[in-house]
Amino acid sequence: MTPKSKGYKNANHINLYYEIYGEGKPLVLIHGGGSSGSYDFEETIKRLENEFQLIVIDLQNHGRSGHRYIPETFEQDAKDVMAVLEQLNVSKASFFGFSNGATTVLKIAQLFPGNVEKIIAASGVTKRSGMVDGFFEGMSKASIDNMMRKLKDNFLNINPDENLLKNMFEKDSQRMLNFQDVGDEVLKSIKRPVFLIAGDKDVVKSQHIAEMSQLTPDSRLMILPAGHGDYMMADENGTIDKELIDFTILQIRSFLNK
Repeated sequence: MTPKSKGYKNANHINLYYEIYGEGKPLVLIHGGGSSGSYDFEETIKRLENEFQLIVIDLQNHGRSGHRYIPETFEQDAKDVMAVLEQLNVSKASFFGFSNGATTVLKIAQLFPGNVEKIIAASGVTKRSGMVDGFFEGMSKASIDNMMRKLKDNFLNINPDENLLKNMFEKDSQRMLNFQDVGDEVLKSIKRPVFLIAGDKDVVKSQHIAEMSQLTPDSRLMILPAGHGDYMMADENGTIDKELIDFTILQIRSFLNK
C-alpha cells in the first residue's frame, strides 16, 4: 500500500502523523490502543482505497506521532483528530474507529457533531461493566513484558525507542484502568448514523454493544463470529480470515453509501 500523501500536522502542541489513500468522500480511520493506523486498518485500506479518501491518523503516543507525558483522554484524542482534519481542509467526514478508537469517534460525534457524516464504532465501550469479566483485573497486572507481541513489534518497527514504547504502554494502561463510564445521554445525543460492530468473543460484551445500539437514535448493529478485531484484521497469531473481513467491509461499504 502506498499513500497518496503523508506527513505531520501540529495538533495541540504535538506532531501527529497521517497518511491519505484514495479519493472521494473522506473516511477517517482511528486505531486502537497500543497500535497504529496502518496496522489496524491495513485490510480496510486494501479494500476501500479505490472508493473513499481514507485519512489514517496515528494518535498521541502511538505509531509515528509525538508523545505527551500527561494522562491520555478520549477528549484529547478527539480534539487532536479534528485539529489534523482542519489543517487538511476536511470540514466534514465519516469516522471509523476500532477499540479505543471507537470510543474516540463516539467522543468526536458528541463534541463535533457538525463535522460528522457517519460513525463506525468497532469494539468500543462506554461503560466499565461492558468489558468481559476479569478484564480490569488483568489490566492491573499488565506489564510491558507481557504486552501483546504483535503490538510491541509494530511499535518498535515504526519507532525503535524503548522509552517511547514504555510511555505509550503506561499511558494506555492507565487510561483503561481509570476508565470512567460515558453517560447514556452522550449516545442519545448523537444524531448522525452510527454502525456498531463487535465480535461474539470480543473483549466487549455483546450485550453491552446491543445496549449502546438501543441508546443511539440512528444506529445499526452487527455482531460477528470473531474475537477482538479479527473481523477486520489479522488475529493475534497473524491469521487473516479473508472471507470474514470481506464481509465486514462489505457491510461498512453499504452503510457508508446509503
